[in-house]
Amino acid sequence: MIASLPMYDRPDLARQTATLWALIRDALRAEGVAAPDALTPAPADLFQHWQAPDLVLSQTCGFPYRTRLHGHVTLIGTPDYGLEGCPPGHYRSVIVARGGDVRTGLAQFKGARLAYNASDSQSGWAALANEAPQIVTGPLVQTGSHAKSALAVADGRADFAALDAVTWRLMRGDHPAKALKVIHATPPTPGLPLIAAKGVDADLVFDCVSSAIDALDPGAREALGLKGLVRIPAEAYLAVPTPKPPAQNVCAS
Repeated sequence: MIASLPMYDRPDLARQTATLWALIRDALRAEGVAAPDALTPAPADLFQHWQAPDLVLSQTCGFPYRTRLHGHVTLIGTPDYGLEGCPPGHYRSVIVARGGDVRTGLAQFKGARLAYNASDSQSGWAALANEAPQIVTGPLVQTGSHAKSALAVADGRADFAALDAVTWRLMRGDHPAKALKVIHATPPTPGLPLIAAKGVDADLVFDCVSSAIDALDPGAREALGLKGLVRIPAEAYLAVPTPKPPAQNVCAS
């Protein structure tokens, strides 16, 4: 049995994440569902992990869910992080630039150097490429994570970046986020869904996760940014357009 919560895994939230899992685990066991004592650290091959036949619970991104995982996993539900301007369970990308950059709007960054975490990231690539493909025409810097995209902008290797709004909220007090400003926010799309192995009882797991979130102490819930768990149908994820992949003129960060 394996379980993970890899998408917002930060060292400063390790205690709260472990507490959340313990509550989920105990709720599952109370319903007769076997669950591992602890979460598995994020593996190098997430797709193999996500499609494991003994996956009790994990969290993925909407892009890989619609393009590779749908039909091979069970959709459980979507955590609601209470993001401003987003319906429950939805999120968006914030587009950031250096604080001292005189450009103030997205249109002014047409052809500028864009940092993005991965080509299969909804918030790091697809959201901006879907909304404003005419802007994403300059050199690209692939970084591997939202934090590294922020750093690439802060240290001048890129001019702007698209970041997951939940990640941005978690990292706002950190360097390099303090050196950045938000110049745009993309339209909301369904947030990062929880999944389990194919054939799992989705309603039972949903209820266990929902009750665990409700049972978190207020401090832990606030630190994680969790408001609850909502049901967003698979069709809503599948309806999000998938843009063309990044051009080949990528400078590795």
